[in-house]
Amino acid sequence: MKASYFPGCTLKTKAKDLDKYARKCAEVLGVELEEIKEWQCCGGVFTTSKDELATKLSSVRALSEANKKNQPLVSVCSACHNVLKQTNQMMKDNGESASHVNNYIAPETYNGETEVIHYLELLRDKIGFDKIKEKVVNPLTGKKIAAYYGCLLLRPGKVMAMDDVENPTIIEDLIRAIGAEPVIYSYRNECCGGYIALESKDLAKAKSQKVVDNAKQKGAEMIITACPLCLYNLKKNGADIPVVYITEILAEALGVKE
Repeated sequence: MKASYFPGCTLKTKAKDLDKYARKCAEVLGVELEEIKEWQCCGGVFTTSKDELATKLSSVRALSEANKKNQPLVSVCSACHNVLKQTNQMMKDNGESASHVNNYIAPETYNGETEVIHYLELLRDKIGFDKIKEKVVNPLTGKKIAAYYGCLLLRPGKVMAMDDVENPTIIEDLIRAIGAEPVIYSYRNECCGGYIALESKDLAKAKSQKVVDNAKQKGAEMIITACPLCLYNLKKNGADIPVVYITEILAEALGVKE
């Protein structure tokens, strides 16, 4: 299987392990990730202002490129995926905005045809957790791992449509597939405070600490996440258990971690 791949800015700088292991694991699992040529920053956040279209153009170009290849567009960073998915939905549902965007990219046109999926959905829906389990060479038996979803991976629920916003299971199912035990805790889909770190370092630290403390209280020995900002914020604010990317722990189980 081939899929178009949007790595995004952070995966080329601070989150290189998220990118590197995503590619290696996909290869082991029979998927070729074809990086979008000349991609640009997704914009960082999806703006809801109808007259703010310029920051969405890079996402539309990536979506259009995947559509030309008749491939799904895969991203790993929670923020990039959120922007791509919401932009794609806008191009489907908002005719006025889509018309303005298409004026920018003319003579090409794009109207939301691409299937946009997160790497986790690639694992669950295109490959299957049963197949992943078969490929595991280093099962993490006995390891208690807490999934941290954060704000952007699941919300807004009707657009992201990946999992139940309040009671998600997709990362926990991945944890089971690699032989470990998922830890269910209350703060797994609460904000870590990453987006308020510049405004209030103390509040960001307090929110991160609640996530880590809650996971530890339930027995977690490690936290895994798909968001570079969440990982940075949890580590920066003093997490005293390992915080790693989902792709790194998967790479360990599949035997491709360096």
